[in-house]
Amino acid sequence: MTDTIMESIAGLGNFGIYFAISIGLLFVFKFVFTALTPHDEWKLVKEEKNVAAALGFGGSMVGFSIALAGAVSNSASLVDFVVWGVVAIVAQGIAFALLRFTFMPKIVQRIEDNEVSAGVMLAAMQISVGLLNAACMTY
Repeated sequence: MTDTIMESIAGLGNFGIYFAISIGLLFVFKFVFTALTPHDEWKLVKEEKNVAAALGFGGSMVGFSIALAGAVSNSASLVDFVVWGVVAIVAQGIAFALLRFTFMPKIVQRIEDNEVSAGVMLAAMQISVGLLNAACMTY
């Protein structure tokens, strides 16, 4: 029984390393994404209780996490994982830019005005791109 338990937790060190890097990349994503958007998500969510901003930013974090999960699952090494994590950050940024400058040019104002439908569309775009990103990382 002890051998079974030891075999089960043999990968705990690697789990810890990948998990810590994942959390680090999630924080990097938060800072990069909020730098790309002209509105202050944290202020909108925390101080103004803006549901549209919460939905949009929450969807962005979920989309990035899905892509990051794909990077973890398919990486050949820690360096490979970090490289694909950075690619995921870039892809999520591009998704926001596409939405802002093509499909919904007034998305920033609409989110600032707490239009829930705009937040839902941002979340849907970010989650969709995260899913596609993760699928494309199965090289």
